[in-house]
Amino acid sequence: MGQTAETATGFQGDKLYQERARLALPILIRQAKAGQTISYEDLAAELGMPNPRNLNYPLGCIGDELNRLGTKWGKEIPHIQAMVVSKGTSVPGSGFDPFLKNRGKVWTTSEERKAILKTYIAEIANYPYWDDVLSELGLKPAASKIEDIIEAARSFGGGEGPEHKALKEFVRANPQCVGLPVGSAEGSSEVAIPSGDSIDVLFERHDRIVAVEVKPASAPIHDVARGLFQCVKYWAVLQARADFKGDSRQIAVLLALGGEMPTVLVPLRNSLGVAVMERVG
Repeated sequence: MGQTAETATGFQGDKLYQERARLALPILIRQAKAGQTISYEDLAAELGMPNPRNLNYPLGCIGDELNRLGTKWGKEIPHIQAMVVSKGTSVPGSGFDPFLKNRGKVWTTSEERKAILKTYIAEIANYPYWDDVLSELGLKPAASKIEDIIEAARSFGGGEGPEHKALKEFVRANPQCVGLPVGSAEGSSEVAIPSGDSIDVLFERHDRIVAVEVKPASAPIHDVARGLFQCVKYWAVLQARADFKGDSRQIAVLLALGGEMPTVLVPLRNSLGVAVMERVG
C-alpha cells in the first residue's frame, strides 16, 4: 500500500479522491492527537471505502496540499499520511518514500527506514498546529456521534451471562482464534491484575503476553465501547507491571467480539488503537 506523491494533486476539487482526502485529513489529525497510527484497512472502513488500495490518491492529495500550505506559511508541515500504516509492518508503504526523500531522509536498509519513520510519526504527533491546518483548509475536526454511548459505558454493569461464559471458554481453549499459533498452550480465565481488575482470558508465552477482553454477540453497544476502554486500561497496567519486573515480553491486548464491530464505534476503536477480532467462535 502506498501514498502517491506524484499524480494526486488539488485538494478542493470535486473528484472522488479529493472528496475522500478532505474526509480523511480530519481523521488523521484525530489520530495524530491521540498518538495512534491507523491501518490502511481501518481508515478505508471509516471512510466507507471497500478497497484500501484506493487510498493512494486521497493520501497523495493530502501530501500535495500540505506541501502547498507549508510553502504559503513559510514553514514545513509534517506529512500526516505517515500515520497510515500497514498492519504487518506498522509503518507506511513504499509510496510514502518520496515524501521522506523530499525532506532529506536517506536510508540503506529496511530497519533504518523503519527507524526514520517511527521518529517521523512521533514528529507528526507532536506537531502543535493541526487545528490551524484544519482552519486554513476550511475543515472541521472529525465528527463523533458516540458521546451518549461513551457516557452509558461509564455506568454499564451486569453479571456474566451464559453466552459470555461460553465465548470466554472458547477463546481460552482456542488460542488460534486470537492470532496465536496453532498448538499454543490454552489460556487462563479471570486473571487478576494489580489494578484490581480481572482479565477475561490471558495467554502467557515465552515471547509475549496476550490479554483478551470478551464481549458476546448479544452485548449492547455501550458494553462494546466499555470493552474498548478496558483494553486500554489493561495494556497500561500490564505494561507497568512488566516494566517494574523487567519483563521484556511484548504485551498485546485485544477485544474479541462474538458479533461484528458496531460501525458507529469504528472511530473510537481507531483513535484508541485497540485491536478487535470479530465474529469469534
